[in-house]
Amino acid sequence: MGLALLSALSLLVGCGTPMNPREDANFQSYGHAADRPTGRPVRSISSFSDSLMCMDRLFRETQLPTTLITSKQIPDFSTRVPVATKEMIVTALSQMSRLSNAFRYVDYEIDISRQDTVQNLTTILLNNNQIQLQRPALYVTGAVAFVDQNVLNNRFDVGTSGSRLDTGYSRNRNATIIGLELQLGDFRTRTIIPGLDSSNEVILGTGGQGLDLAGRIGDYGWKFNVGRDYAQGSGAAIRTLVDLAMIELTGKWARVPYWQCLTLEQTHPDFQRQLRDWYDEGDAGVHQGLVKRSLISHGYLAASDDMLAVNSPEFRSALGRFQADSGMVVTGVVDFPTYERALRNFVTLGDDGKLARVGWLPTTTTPTRVAATTSADKATSGAASMPGEVAYGAPSQPTRIDMQVENLVLDRTVFESGEQIFLSATLSKASHLYCYLSEADGHVIRLLPNATNPTSLISANLAIRIPDWMSPTPGFVLDTGIPGTEAVSCIATNEEAFPKLPAPLQGKGLTVIAGYKGIGSVKEAFTKALGEGGYVEQTLQWRVIPRRVAAAR
Repeated sequence: MGLALLSALSLLVGCGTPMNPREDANFQSYGHAADRPTGRPVRSISSFSDSLMCMDRLFRETQLPTTLITSKQIPDFSTRVPVATKEMIVTALSQMSRLSNAFRYVDYEIDISRQDTVQNLTTILLNNNQIQLQRPALYVTGAVAFVDQNVLNNRFDVGTSGSRLDTGYSRNRNATIIGLELQLGDFRTRTIIPGLDSSNEVILGTGGQGLDLAGRIGDYGWKFNVGRDYAQGSGAAIRTLVDLAMIELTGKWARVPYWQCLTLEQTHPDFQRQLRDWYDEGDAGVHQGLVKRSLISHGYLAASDDMLAVNSPEFRSALGRFQADSGMVVTGVVDFPTYERALRNFVTLGDDGKLARVGWLPTTTTPTRVAATTSADKATSGAASMPGEVAYGAPSQPTRIDMQVENLVLDRTVFESGEQIFLSATLSKASHLYCYLSEADGHVIRLLPNATNPTSLISANLAIRIPDWMSPTPGFVLDTGIPGTEAVSCIATNEEAFPKLPAPLQGKGLTVIAGYKGIGSVKEAFTKALGEGGYVEQTLQWRVIPRRVAAAR
């Protein structure tokens, strides 16, 4: 008894003495590393992320002119969904404008409580006539309409009790519904455009189960508890509703067949979960092989690169270009987000309503012919579900260039002398891009690269503006010259072409290239330097007519 009291007294004295932090210095030194996240960041996507890219292609195909748009704050009167809905709208509009330049968001806040440094500076500059804001044509309004919690709630509890053993089991499930209402309005009249509304809701589920065991062994008692729970977050749900609403609103407003983009296999709510199941079926070697063969099919690697090590600089560089072109966080490693993005276009929807692989298996890298699961020919032929994609294991297709005249005129083939020309070019794969202007007298000028934009490597799925009319320093202005025929040709190569080209073509941009007449002479030089199939090109030309004399008043 005395020994126990002495031990307790020693413990109390020790607790009353301040601890010496120097003794924990070595332990604390691990804090810098432990404070870092253990997982890599990933891009935030929804079931309609591919649909947003599809809408971007639709807008570009229809040559939709750039429209200024803004948005009101999207409140949540239930206070149960504290998310940045307005910023999600901005992101959705941006993703639908990467190729098409369909929308430009006007960012101006008049609510004093929400103004920041940028808004305060804007107000000061506006008052001093040092900045000019353009009036939006459209605006988005709406709100998180309702959050109905625990619409369904299911509970189950059972237990037993004995002299030496107690057991208990519990399970619960519930469903919550979130509704989002968005409308599109005419900013000039501040009226909601009839029919341009979106009203959708989505179900969030939560659930859990647990097991409790307790008992006695002789004079000692014991207790054991285990459980598992899941909760679907409101952030991902709101992003899904926002993406869907913006597709509906902009599709109806632009009068494009937006429903084509909502019927993609990638919109299936179980799409990512199913791909994750397939990912877990294979090992790391299979994952790397599947992604590598997908990169070959998409042209990021040559067919002879099939044996490249995954840690080789060539493979990591190709994988990084693919990740950048796909809008991912570039890591250069094969993880699930990369696996999902590389194989998502080789999945189709079967007649049974379930997702099925097209031309591949999760446990082997060898392409296989999958039995028909749908009535569509693409399931048996291995055709991809997204435009511009190829079947798994198929040879790569050449890079595609898509050029357009962006001037807001009905006839884009005839311009007056001195009129500005605005062009855009997109690539199907990250490539080196070179653009040349051929004037009516035959003189050739390299537009890109130039001193302002010296880099030739361009990412895919991004509109290159020629000149960049959205930049305060575009580098040059493209005006029509003397009457005749002018042309702009853009050439894309897989590798840097400058070192292999003749010296005149390696000179400074935006200057006349000596010794070359017309676009044809430039193409001949590229053919000699890179070979017949070493590049792809597209040319746009227009006719220049004399400027009309303004009628005297």
